[in-house]
Amino acid sequence: MFDDYYGLTGKPFQLTPDPEFYFRSVTHRKALSYLGYGLAQGEGFIVITGEVGAGKSTLVAHMMASIDPNQVTVAQVVTSKLDGEEIVHVVAQAFGLDIEGHDKASALGSIESFLHEEARAGRRCLLVVDESQNLTVAALEELRMLSNFQLGSHPLLQTLLLGQPEFRATLQSHPDLEQLRQRVIAAHHLDPMQKGEIEPYIVHRLQKVGWNGNPAFDQRVFTEIFDASGGIPRRVNQIANRLMLLGAVEERGRIDAAMLHNVLAEMDAERAFPAAAPAPMPSPEPQPAPLLDPLTRNGEPRQYVDAQLVEDLLAERDAQIAELQQAVVELSTQSEARLVAAVQPDLAALQEKMARLEAKAFEQERTIRHTLTMLIEWIEGEMDESKAA
Repeated sequence: MFDDYYGLTGKPFQLTPDPEFYFRSVTHRKALSYLGYGLAQGEGFIVITGEVGAGKSTLVAHMMASIDPNQVTVAQVVTSKLDGEEIVHVVAQAFGLDIEGHDKASALGSIESFLHEEARAGRRCLLVVDESQNLTVAALEELRMLSNFQLGSHPLLQTLLLGQPEFRATLQSHPDLEQLRQRVIAAHHLDPMQKGEIEPYIVHRLQKVGWNGNPAFDQRVFTEIFDASGGIPRRVNQIANRLMLLGAVEERGRIDAAMLHNVLAEMDAERAFPAAAPAPMPSPEPQPAPLLDPLTRNGEPRQYVDAQLVEDLLAERDAQIAELQQAVVELSTQSEARLVAAVQPDLAALQEKMARLEAKAFEQERTIRHTLTMLIEWIEGEMDESKAA
């Protein structure tokens, strides 16, 4: 919608990886350097990790777009929870192999034959495994075993592992992965973008689809997008996409901080789902979460006790009592003569105030206890009625 309004030729902030939108941030330049070095070695494992939405898939898509298919055959696997035998069959399928026996030995034999054929044709083979944090240790060990295939002294398969931060931790610390660790020739963790990279990143993506300065952006917007997104590219895309949509709906030629605040509030509200919903609400309108007074059931108007207000009152009471108690302690440490001469009237007033507060607190607690008891009885009654119905 907004691409038409602003005269853009495409969607600048789509969430799916697209090598055309690759942005050379500091961390992505480093990752690309490690990838280039690793690929030049032609063996072992390259590991790239990063948070969800950090741009791992876009980085790899950019890399693959620059690979000559006449020199490198690439197979890509997106993993779920796979064990050792399953990963072998998935790799075979990724290389386009049809395994007749559907057993592990047949799959391994077919993979080795394929790798030899590719090597004799002058092509190296690269296996890209995405979401590697889902792999079991046994599956990772099978991938290591695949890296043993050689033609003479030349390795036949190189593997690129992409994963979230937990995969990095597993790879670094698991005792059963020592042999795999020794075969990692390059590794990089994608950090979030820096604050100063947010504006160039957004401008870069807009220019890719023909942006000519409409809409314009207040400088403050970029700083606040960084604060809200943490510098994660996919989160930046989500926020910028909503901002552009709001700008088109309101026919704005300039994006300002007030619009960003509205977008962030809407996104926060959309994520604020209840943990559980035991029964449909009678009204589609969102309701606050007050404490229901069970004494007004059976068709009568229901009254609400504001639970937050009760908590605030109790907290205020506790703070006042603590303050008064501290004052009493401090006064008691003074000399008896000065206490009698100067503080006796104050002590009497303090004690009287404490007595009133304690009486008020007792009454509040009794009211709350009574309300909660009645609420429980009401809920149990509703459940009995429901079962009876």
